[in-house]
Amino acid sequence: MNQEKSISYMRGFLPYGLAAFLIGIIGGISTVLGPSFVQDMNLPYNNTTWTALSQAISTASCAPILGKWGDIFGRRKTLLIGLSIYLFGNIMSALAPSLPFMLLARFIVGVGTAAVAPTVISYIITEFPPQQIGKGFSLYMLISSSAVIFGPGFGGVILQVSDWRILMWLSSGICFFFLLLCLITLPKKETVDVKLTSFDGWGAAFIILFFSLLLCIPSFGQNFGWLSANFIIVLILAVIALIALFLVEKRAANPILSGRFMLRKSFILPVLILFLTQGLMQANMTNTIVFVNYTQPGQNVLSGYAISILYLGMSLGAILLGPVADRYEPKRILTFSLILTGIGCGLMIFFSTATPFGLLASSLGFLGFGLGANATIFMKIVLADIPPHTAGAGTGIYGLFRDLAAPFGVAVFVPFFTNEVTRRISTMNETVTSAEAAVGAIQQLAFIELICIVISVLIVQFLPKIYKKS
Repeated sequence: MNQEKSISYMRGFLPYGLAAFLIGIIGGISTVLGPSFVQDMNLPYNNTTWTALSQAISTASCAPILGKWGDIFGRRKTLLIGLSIYLFGNIMSALAPSLPFMLLARFIVGVGTAAVAPTVISYIITEFPPQQIGKGFSLYMLISSSAVIFGPGFGGVILQVSDWRILMWLSSGICFFFLLLCLITLPKKETVDVKLTSFDGWGAAFIILFFSLLLCIPSFGQNFGWLSANFIIVLILAVIALIALFLVEKRAANPILSGRFMLRKSFILPVLILFLTQGLMQANMTNTIVFVNYTQPGQNVLSGYAISILYLGMSLGAILLGPVADRYEPKRILTFSLILTGIGCGLMIFFSTATPFGLLASSLGFLGFGLGANATIFMKIVLADIPPHTAGAGTGIYGLFRDLAAPFGVAVFVPFFTNEVTRRISTMNETVTSAEAAVGAIQQLAFIELICIVISVLIVQFLPKIYKKS
C-alpha cells in the first residue's frame, strides 16, 4: 500500500465526516419539527406522517441516483451540491406557511440528505486500506448516530423557550457553517473516469416515481381507507411505475439499479431484516414524541432527551458491538443485537399515563444499541467486494433500501399508533381519556414489533456464513 495514501486517507475523510455529522445533528434537531408544526397549525397528529414521509421519500429514492452521479461527476461536486440543496430545504422549512409548503421543503431536505451517505461510504470503500474498511463503516455510524444524540434534546429545549421556526433558522445557520467547512477542506481536483453518457436518466426518473408511490401506499391505506379511491389510484400508479421502471432498467446500458448487485442472498436477506427492524427506530422515535404529547403535554424536553438516548445507544452499538463481527460470525452478533431491540420494544409494554423518563430512556436505549450494531454489520455484508468505480452506485442501491426501511416503519406504525388512539376514544364512547388511549395503542404496537423481531431472528439464520470457523 502506498505510504502517502496510508497517511492521508483519514485526512481526506475529514469533509465527509463533517457532512455526516451535519446530517446527523440536523436530523436529530428536526425530529421534534413534525409534531410541533402540526400542533402549531392546529392539524390532526396523523399529519406527522406526511411531514416525515415527504423527506423520507426523497432521501430513499434519490440515494442510488446521487450515488451513481458521484461515480460519474465525482464525490466533491456531488457532496457540495447535496449540502447546498440541504441548506435550501431547511430555509424553506423555516418559512413554511402551510402543510403543502412544508411537505415540499422536507422533500428538498431529503434530496440533499441522499447525496451524503453514498459519497461518504464510497470514500471509505475506495480510499481506506482494505483492513480498515470495517472500522471505517463503524466510524461513519458513530459520527452519524452520535451527532443525533444532542439534536432532539436541543430541539426540545428550543421549543420550550421559542417555536419551531426559530429552531429551523438555527438549523439553517448550522447547515451554512458546515457547507463552508466542507468547501474549504474538500480537495479541489478529483479524477473521474466514467463517461457522462453512462448516466441512466430515465431510470432515475422512474426510480423516484415508483419508490415515492410505494411509500405512500401504507399511509394512504391507513389514513383514507384500504378501499378508498385515493388508495386505489396510488396502488395502480405504483404498479404502472414498477413495470415502466423494470422495462427502462432492462434496456439501460448502465442501469442505476443493478440486478447483478441486488440479486444476491447477502443483499436480499439483510434488506428484509432492515425493513422489519430499522423501521422500528424511526417509528418509535416519532411515536414517543406523540405519546408524550398525549400523556404528558408540554414535556417536549422529556421526549427529546429520551430520543437522544436512542442515538447514544446507536453510537455505542456501532463502536462496541458492530466491529465484533470482524472476529466472530456475523450471524451470531446479529442475533444478539436483534434480541436487544426486542428488549427495547418489550419495555414499551410497561408505558403508562405517567411514564417515568428512566423507562422511556431504557426502552429507546436498548433499541438503539441493537440497531446501531446490526446497521454496521449489514454494511460489511452487503457492500463486500464492490469495484471502486461502482462504489457510489452500489452504496446508493443499498442506501435506497436502507432508507426505505425507516419511512416504511413511519408509514405503517405512525398512522397505526395515531389512528389506534382515535379509534379507542371513539369506540369507548369517550369513557377513556386520550392519555389512556395512547397507552393502550403503544402497548399494542409493542406486541406487533416483538413479532417482527422474532421473524428477523429467524431470517438471520439463513444468511450465508462469512467465516468457515467461528
